[in-house]
This record gives sequence, structure tokens and C-alpha cells, in this order.
Amino acid sequence: MPRIEPIPWDELNEDARTRIEAGMATGMYSTPVPLQIIAHSPNALQGMDEGYKAVFGRSAIGGRLQELVRLRSAQLGSCEPCSVSRKDDSLTESDVACLADPTTGAFTDRERLAIQFVDLLATDPAGLDEGFYGRLGHHFSVEEIVELGWYAGQAIGTHRFMHSLDILGDSEPVLGRASLTS
Repeated sequence: MPRIEPIPWDELNEDARTRIEAGMATGMYSTPVPLQIIAHSPNALQGMDEGYKAVFGRSAIGGRLQELVRLRSAQLGSCEPCSVSRKDDSLTESDVACLADPTTGAFTDRERLAIQFVDLLATDPAGLDEGFYGRLGHHFSVEEIVELGWYAGQAIGTHRFMHSLDILGDSEPVLGRASLTS
């Protein structure tokens, strides 16, 4: 059980259930549990859902690259539920295994650069200097760079938060339903 107890499905408000069901139906969400936790804050759930919907399936950087960014962020944030889910059929398990060292994989220059961007944003943002942005500009449009940065930032923060919640943990919640209402 996660550190914050998920709201049971039948206790979610209608908006939360509708958002989660729609996201599950499109493949945007693979499991409802993280969303059942985020639903403790309707504002956070709405923001998360609307942010995902803004780029899911219509990303300027493309679905494969977006999925590489999401998966690398999940690896860096130790977010197990996100690390095992797949949202783009073009990725192989070999691709995913090579994310930690993209020079060993069959990635394009664009993909390698995007993966490096995620790594630096998560571990050494100062490394994203003028030279790095210049290299990005040789492979990406300004729109794509902004989307890459926004999406990577959202993914990194979300994955770190999900890891801290121990979504797939088997301990009792630190904050159970009773403690959340008192």
C-alpha cells in the first residue's frame, strides 16, 4: 500500500472517476492507483490530467521520443509503476535497457540528445548550458525544445513524488483514510 492511502474507487468524486476512466481508455494512464492518491487534491488531479492530455498523442516531439523521455525519467526517479508501463509500441525492451547509456542503443542523434537532456535536467541542470542548447537547436525546433523541457520537468517531478509514495509498497499507509480526514 502506498504511503498515502488511495481513495477507494467508489468514493472518488465523479470528475475524478471520469478523468481516470478516460485516461485509462486512451492508454494515457496504465494504472489508476497513483491518480487515486492525487485525487485527494482535486486541483492537483485536474492539473496533472490536463497537462498529460495537452501532449499525449499529439506531442510536437513525437510519441516515441516522448515515451523515451518518460521512461528515462521514471528510471531516474525510481518510479516502478511508470518504469514498467509502455505507451509506445515502437520501443523495444532493448531500447529501454539502453536508456541509462544511450550511446549503446540504436537511438537517433535526436533521441540520444533528448535522453541526455533528461539526465542533465534531473541530475545537473547547470550542464544545460549555452553549448547544450546550441546542440539541441541543431536537432529540434524551439517549439520542440520548450515541449521537451516542459514534459521532462513534469515527468521528473512526478516520478520523484510517486517514488516517495512507494506506490507498489506492501506496508500500511502512513496516512490512511482516517488520518486524512481528521
